[in-house]
Amino acid sequence: MSNTYMPISISLKNRKCLIIGGGQVSLRKIDTLLEYDSEITVISPEVVDKIEYYAKKGLIKLEKRKYASSDVESFGLVISACDDEKVNEQVYHDCQERNIPVNVADNPPLCDFIFPAVVRRECLTVAVSSDGKAPFLSGHLRFVLENIFPPHWNKLAQMAVQYRIDVIKEWAGKPEQKRLAFERFLDVDWKTLLDQKQPEVVENELKRILVAAPPPDDAPEKNDDKEIYE
Repeated sequence: MSNTYMPISISLKNRKCLIIGGGQVSLRKIDTLLEYDSEITVISPEVVDKIEYYAKKGLIKLEKRKYASSDVESFGLVISACDDEKVNEQVYHDCQERNIPVNVADNPPLCDFIFPAVVRRECLTVAVSSDGKAPFLSGHLRFVLENIFPPHWNKLAQMAVQYRIDVIKEWAGKPEQKRLAFERFLDVDWKTLLDQKQPEVVENELKRILVAAPPPDDAPEKNDDKEIYE
């Protein structure tokens, strides 16, 4: 069975996103996009109260009117979630003519992209997709992942970001030492240390693994999975 959707992470920061429709499905898409600093415009004659609230707060732009084909022209991403399937189909065709990525809710054949089930822990994102064929399965796996990545992963992700910066500075020009420093980080039982709620203990451990004894100068370097350590 061939796949349709390639997993890819794309920046939505300041990207102009258009949502057609003002119901609960549109609201869920808005809530998702708001997490990524995108510029959101909603076009719909009627909207649910929370969408109206978002507009009053200045979080989104709201145009309470019917959709017109020219509406999509200035946007970099479009989502259509109307009750009227004819409108959804028109949005899809309008976007296809202009090479604008479009998602028609609950209609995979009319989607250039789909929304995977996502678990986020700070900068760490874990996504599961069924290629649009069995979303109930990927939705279930999201709950499984919530248990695999409990809340302490938020702090762990923050630490990993700073640790990477420190490693690159400490071991500049020494790829093998960098690799070993990252491996030491991954070997630590961070859950136990973080559960102790003693910041100084965590800080001392970070310092220790950063400058732990490097390999001898004549040790052979490993190139396996080098990219993940950069």
